[in-house]
Formats: sequence, C-alpha cells, structure tokens
Amino acid sequence: MMTTSLLRSTMAFWTLMAETQTVMTLRIMGMAGLWPVHPDENERMVAEKGPAFARAMMAGSMAAMRGESPDRVAMAAMRPLGRKTRANVKRLTRGG
Repeated sequence: MMTTSLLRSTMAFWTLMAETQTVMTLRIMGMAGLWPVHPDENERMVAEKGPAFARAMMAGSMAAMRGESPDRVAMAAMRPLGRKTRANVKRLTRGG
C-alpha cells in the first residue's frame, strides 16, 4: 500500500499548493481593488501564519514521535495548513 500512500500525500501536497496560490491571487487582487475583500484581510493574512505553521509543526512532530512513516508525517503537517487554505478560499470567493 506504499503506492496508495504516496499518491495520497502527493495529491494532498498539490491540493495545498493550488489552494495557497488561489488565496494569494485573491488577496493580491483585493489589494489592487480588483476583488472584494474584507477591510481587515491584510491584517488577517499576517496574523494567521504563525498559528497555522505552529499547528502544522506540532502535528508533524507528534506523528514523527509516534514513529509514523515519512508520508504520514508529511500528511499530518499538511492537514492543518490545508484546513486553513480551504477556509480562506471559501471565505475569499464569497467576496468582502
């Protein structure tokens, strides 16, 4: 089942990358006045980074300490980031 696990972690990585790019694009468009965003979006994008990466680091570290395989460690670390990017995409595509 190594192939399935590798495929799953690869898809999670590329999904995270696509969602991240979407969030960045919508925020830049918002800064340029081309997309409606909430007035506090700039503050929000700075404030969310630390806690999101701390959760990712903790989840990955805990998986590693449990002796999980590298792909499971990566998945554990990506999961909190993916939740944040999905929430951001959903919120930003609704408009400000």
